[in-house]
Amino acid sequence: MNYIVKFLKAISSETNPWQIAFALVLGMIFGLSPLWRLHNVLILFVVLVFRVNVATFLVSLGVFSALAFALDPLMLQLGERLLLADGLQQFWTALYNSPLGLLSQFNHTLTMGSLVSSLLAAPFVLFLSKYLIVKYRSSVMERVNKMHIVKVLKASTLFQKFSGLEG
Repeated sequence: MNYIVKFLKAISSETNPWQIAFALVLGMIFGLSPLWRLHNVLILFVVLVFRVNVATFLVSLGVFSALAFALDPLMLQLGERLLLADGLQQFWTALYNSPLGLLSQFNHTLTMGSLVSSLLAAPFVLFLSKYLIVKYRSSVMERVNKMHIVKVLKASTLFQKFSGLEG
């Protein structure tokens, strides 16, 4: 719950919308893929080293991990089609015989399908989330903050505890 509050604070703050959108995309790629894959280790490195909103990354990771269970059959089919494509067999064989290819575990149908699916969706999710964050900040946020229930919730000790305003 603490990360959700931090995420809501991030989209409501002056944080650069691109920074939040980029964290959403990284969480999507990580969440749709099987956990311990080479590309996920690289994403984790990027999140920890560069200025990525960690709360947004973790919320996105959770959402897309749950969504992955529903999308797994489609991603398995895509991975299988790509790995069995006649025109790509020499490429896959060469990649599999390389040390980097073995580490990446691309030869697993779910790894291949989920990585390709998430990379294809990444630009759309990036631009859509940036647009929605800007739209939220310009129109929805003001109206939400003026609502009586929001004012009551913000004054509550539970909200203050979760938002870090109180010890």
